[in-house]
Amino acid sequence: MNKLIIICFFTSFIAISQNQTDLSYYLSQDISYNKNIPTPESIIGHQVGEWHVTHDKLVQYMYALAEASDRITLEDRGKTFENRSLLLLTITSPKNHQNIDAIRKKHIDATNNDGVNTADMPIVVYQGFSIHGNEPSGSNSSLLLAYHLAAAEDDYINELLDNTVVLLDPCLNPDGLQRFAYWANTNKNINLNPDPNDREYSEVWPGGRTNHYWFDMNRDWLPVQLPESRARIESFHKWLPNILTDHHEMGTNTTFFFQPGIPSRTHPLTPKLNQELTKKVGNFHAEALNKIGSLYYSEESYDDFYYGKGSTFPDINGGIGILFEQASSRGHMQESENGVLTFPFTIRNQLTTALSTLKAATNMREAILSYQHDFYKNARQEASKQSTKAIVFGDEKDAAKTYHLAEILNRHNIKFHDIKQDFTANGKRFKKGYSYIIPKNQKNTRLINAMFEKRTTFQDSLFYDISAWTLPLAFNLDYAENVSTNNLGERIIDFQPKDGKVSKRSNYAYLLEWHEYYAPKLLNQLLKKGVRTKVALKPFSMNNKDYDYGTLLIPVQNQKLNGEDLYALLNKLAKENHVQIDGVHTGLTDGIDLGSRKFKTLEKPKIALLVGDGITSYDAGEIWHLFDTRFNITATKLDTKTINRADLNLYNTIVVPNMRSLNVSNTKKLKAWVENGGTLIGFRNTVKWLKEKEFIKLEFKKTNVLAKNISFDEKSDFNGAQVIGGAIFEAKQDRSHPINFGYKNDKIALFRNTTVFIKADSLSYNNPIQYTKNPLLSGYISKPNLDVLAETVPVQIKKLGKGKVVAFTDNTNFRAFWYGTNKLFLNAIFFRKEL
Repeated sequence: MNKLIIICFFTSFIAISQNQTDLSYYLSQDISYNKNIPTPESIIGHQVGEWHVTHDKLVQYMYALAEASDRITLEDRGKTFENRSLLLLTITSPKNHQNIDAIRKKHIDATNNDGVNTADMPIVVYQGFSIHGNEPSGSNSSLLLAYHLAAAEDDYINELLDNTVVLLDPCLNPDGLQRFAYWANTNKNINLNPDPNDREYSEVWPGGRTNHYWFDMNRDWLPVQLPESRARIESFHKWLPNILTDHHEMGTNTTFFFQPGIPSRTHPLTPKLNQELTKKVGNFHAEALNKIGSLYYSEESYDDFYYGKGSTFPDINGGIGILFEQASSRGHMQESENGVLTFPFTIRNQLTTALSTLKAATNMREAILSYQHDFYKNARQEASKQSTKAIVFGDEKDAAKTYHLAEILNRHNIKFHDIKQDFTANGKRFKKGYSYIIPKNQKNTRLINAMFEKRTTFQDSLFYDISAWTLPLAFNLDYAENVSTNNLGERIIDFQPKDGKVSKRSNYAYLLEWHEYYAPKLLNQLLKKGVRTKVALKPFSMNNKDYDYGTLLIPVQNQKLNGEDLYALLNKLAKENHVQIDGVHTGLTDGIDLGSRKFKTLEKPKIALLVGDGITSYDAGEIWHLFDTRFNITATKLDTKTINRADLNLYNTIVVPNMRSLNVSNTKKLKAWVENGGTLIGFRNTVKWLKEKEFIKLEFKKTNVLAKNISFDEKSDFNGAQVIGGAIFEAKQDRSHPINFGYKNDKIALFRNTTVFIKADSLSYNNPIQYTKNPLLSGYISKPNLDVLAETVPVQIKKLGKGKVVAFTDNTNFRAFWYGTNKLFLNAIFFRKEL
């Protein structure tokens, strides 16, 4: 009998929950709403929470609101990779809208000048939702938030809009949200099923979390490599919001989290007052969640360390970033440890804290405006003490990488200059036209510090994300700090990449150094056109110029193109790829002659990239993005489910991103393909699989850290301290090895976030890259791991039958901003026969 009562209650609860999607469930009924403002249901065709809103419907509603309300203006700031709109709504009182340019100007002036009175200024709040597409309660709640701000009619809302400019970003990840909404809606039952085993709650690979190229965009606020991020960062710097909220979801069996996070895991460059204000804002969230009976927590898990996250990026830019994490229904309704979790419930919590943020903003307006004003005032004082100091960076052989780092600075409103003339600092030569210099005495000096700092000591040993991101190391650029501002040339305003050209027409041959970042793109274009191209295995000199390992040779004779057409093609490609190609008229050199056997003919890459179940989508997406958007290289995305029926002979290179395992038949097929002459390139944990399945002979080193005097309560922290979340290490390079062609220095900075440690080969020439004895450059690593890492190798290359296996312990393409090691990967592809 009792069991029957429980079942009846449970069924009734579900039925009630399914119907709790009208506006009365979400919004206070104590105030009136303007009937001329369309409700979400009237435009999208269903109640919020009844279905997962698709991005097209969300856009449709926001346009309808903007047309109906004089409180809203709407901006389409650009498109995603899948051509979806990146909307931003500016919501404030009609009176403020009439003076919006003056309001913004005064707001920015307060960050530039000491004398601006902020007491009567509106506070600026940027509210962003669902940067992870399969965390949809945020974007669905944005429909309700926008409606409430447009339609509510009472004294409080009028006061709020008079004193606040709301920048509402309803969907930070349109492509991911669309992908997930499709999944959740197509697997929805009429009779909602909360069983976690139902297909609705188990997305197919790669899931809706990421954007088109499978990037976690909540890691791209600082490097800004993606179109969604670039639109968002432009808006951020245009307004410099006082508060920025970032609405996420977490595991189904959790409750609701709001910042601050764990205090000891806050970046030292973030002012203490920032966290104090964050905590005071948190009191408003607690009060609001108390009223509706929702469980929550704060100051546990999560952190404020990596400035590339949405909730942390504002902290180094004079604002207050706030992370919200709502337990996720991952569909329409799911059982959890806290009862049946419904989609409408998750939406209501997000809306509640979005509104409590605005309440905190209006109540704390003067304090928060004053905080931002003082943040920049103090920053200017710090900068003035360094008025004669600057940072220089560049690569005298590679203008493109230098340009792309400067591109990031430019997006963050950081001033930089050309150098006045060539000079040397810290043993590195900086060449005019290939280097830029950043004066420290400028507004964003703290952001500059965050980008360029090398940090190896920390208050805490656990990190939610990476512990180091030193940008010149990521780009493998020479740089020097504390150089004199006497080296400043003209400030760079009209920011353009370096012009490319062919020095002169030749009837004999053309030479292209491999150092330039886009040389692989040009080579791929030549090979696609059938232009015979060779690579130099040794350096040489001619015409008073030194040509390094990896120089490309394009003979004029015996090509498919005649001399005139070849010159025209090379001229076109040189301009497109911003590289210098030299025409030469003799084969005699100081070194190997151009007809030497030390020039090897190159073969067009035919690449397959393994994707699908068992593959880490982030890693696969970074490789796909690199091929597709940077180098115009076509790679077949080969799903792990279809290997068994694919003709692998169509490819000479197969790339395996981070992977757990493959089934026996697919493993055998891949192995036979390598033995017949293919090159297999594996990354990260794939290396363990390659050894286990006898693709490559390796010997690993392991740490053996015993837990002594560690309590049960400390167990998690103890184990977490042995994780390498992401740090930067120094390795030495044998530049004569083809894997290192195109690098001018004998040291390289490598990103690492695995504990895969490979012992060096007994034959030194089989160790083209090897960590130094003291390799840590920036970031956190435990002492036991550091001791083991020293003098291990990050890559091993071995033969298997007629083919080769290239095993990288770590990601050479990390998050699209690790430009400095992309060429290691590309060398493994283009020079695979020479490895």
